[in-house]
Amino acid sequence: MTLTAVPEPTAGPVPHELPPELEHLRIHLVGIGGCGMSALAALLLRRGTRISGSDRADSQVLSQLVESGAAITTVQRAESVPGNADLVVTSAAIPPNHPELMEARRRGLQVFKYAELLGAVMARYEGVAISGTHGKSTTTAWLTYVLRRAGLDPNFVVGATVGQLGGSSGVGVGRQFIAEACEFDRSFLNLRPRHAAILNIEEDHLDCYADLQAIRTAFGEFARLVPEDGTLVLNGHDPQCALLSAELQAAGRTAPLTFGYDPTFTWSAVAVRLTKGTYSFEVCHRGKVLGRVQPLLAGRHNVLNALAVIALAERCGVTWTALQPGLVEFRGADRRLELRGEVEGVRILDDYAHHPTEIRATLQAARERFSPRRLWCVFQPHQHSRTRFLLSDFAQSFSQADHVLVPDIYFVRDTQRDRELVSAEDLVREIRARGGDAQYLPQFEALSAQLAEAARPGDVVITMGAGNIWKVADELVARLRGHLPA
Repeated sequence: MTLTAVPEPTAGPVPHELPPELEHLRIHLVGIGGCGMSALAALLLRRGTRISGSDRADSQVLSQLVESGAAITTVQRAESVPGNADLVVTSAAIPPNHPELMEARRRGLQVFKYAELLGAVMARYEGVAISGTHGKSTTTAWLTYVLRRAGLDPNFVVGATVGQLGGSSGVGVGRQFIAEACEFDRSFLNLRPRHAAILNIEEDHLDCYADLQAIRTAFGEFARLVPEDGTLVLNGHDPQCALLSAELQAAGRTAPLTFGYDPTFTWSAVAVRLTKGTYSFEVCHRGKVLGRVQPLLAGRHNVLNALAVIALAERCGVTWTALQPGLVEFRGADRRLELRGEVEGVRILDDYAHHPTEIRATLQAARERFSPRRLWCVFQPHQHSRTRFLLSDFAQSFSQADHVLVPDIYFVRDTQRDRELVSAEDLVREIRARGGDAQYLPQFEALSAQLAEAARPGDVVITMGAGNIWKVADELVARLRGHLPA
C-alpha cells in the first residue's frame, strides 16, 4: 500500500479528514515515546488509525497512548513489529540497523521517518509550521492556544506537553494544521506549510550539519516550501535570517514579513517595559500601534515569540481583538521555566534549555521573574557531540547563575567515539576557567541531596536540559518536604 502526499491546498474547500488510505493503515512507530512521535501517534489514534509502537522504557506518555488504544512494547526486537503492520515509522534518533527497521525491510514494508508522515498529514490542511533553533515548542503551542481561544479549532502537533491544550497534539474541525518544524536531520523539508515562521538560525545539530552556512542553506530550502501566496515570517534581528531574506529576494521571491523591536519591521514591539517579572509592550503592525499587551511568559525572548504568534494568527484570519485574550492568557508548555515546587522559600524550577543561547535566555528570565537571593543551575548536557562542538559557548552561558552543578552528559544518538572525546568534567573545567562556580556531580541522588542541604530561603534552583534532569527537581522538592531522607 502506497502513501502519497497530495498537492498543497488551494482556494476552495479544504478537506478536514485524513486520507482514507491513512486511516485504514496499521502503523507501527519505533521510538513512539518521543515528543513528536507520541504527539502524532495520539492524533492518529483520535482519527481512528490503528497504532502500535515500541520504545526503550515505560513512561507516562506510553501509558496514555495505551489507554487511547495503542499496542506498545518496551522490548525492541524484530518480533515487536506486528505481523499485520502496513507501515513502519521511525524517529530521527533511531539508527538504520535497529532490529525493528531491519525486520520491516526484510518483510518489504514501507519505512517512513516521523517527519515524512507528519508532512503527509499536513498536506491535507492549511499547514502552519514554526521553525528555528530555539522557541519552536512554545511558539507552536502559543499559536494553537490563540487560535483556539479566538474560536478556531486547529489540528496541532507540539513537541512538548501543554496543559492548556490537553496534551501535545489535538484533532480539530478547523482547516489549519499547526506543527513545529525541526531542522535536525533536515526533517522540516518533509513538511508542506502554507504559512511558516523562522524564529532564529544558529549553530546546532553539528553532528548532521557541516557548519552554520549549511544550516542556513537548509532553512532556505524550508523557506522555499512556502508558496508565493502563503506567508513567511522571519526574525528581523537575526543575522542569519537577514542573509536568508536577501538570498530569497535575490532569487525573485517576495520579501518575507519581519518581526522584532524595530518599528520598520512588519510586526514590532515598542515601549517595552519589565513589570513585575514579565514584559509589557505595544504591538505595531507596519508602524501602526494596535494596543499594549503583557503576556504571562517571562523573558525578553518571549516578546519575539509573541510577535511571531501574532503575525501567523493574523494570516490565519484572526483579528487583533480576537487574538489578544489568548496571547495574554497562555501559561506556556511543560518544562519551560516550569515551577515544580516551592518549599520554605526555595523555588524549584525546571526547563528544557539545552543550547547556550537558551541557557542564557532562561537564566536571565529567571532572574527577572523571581529576583533570587542565589540562582542555582543544575545543567545536564544533552549529547556528547553537541557538548564538544559548542563547549566554549556552553562555558560562557552560565554567567547569570551563582552556582552550577553538572551531572554526566545525557547519552543519545552519539557513538562510543563521541563519548570518549568529551565529558561533563570538561565542561566544569571550562566554566571554572571563566570564573564560574561549577561542580561535577555525576549522580542525581547526590545532586538533590547537596541542594537540599545548601539551598536557603530566597534561592531559586533550576534543573535544565533536554534529558531526564527534571527528576532532580522532583527529588529536591520531595527532600525539602521531608519525603526523602536529607
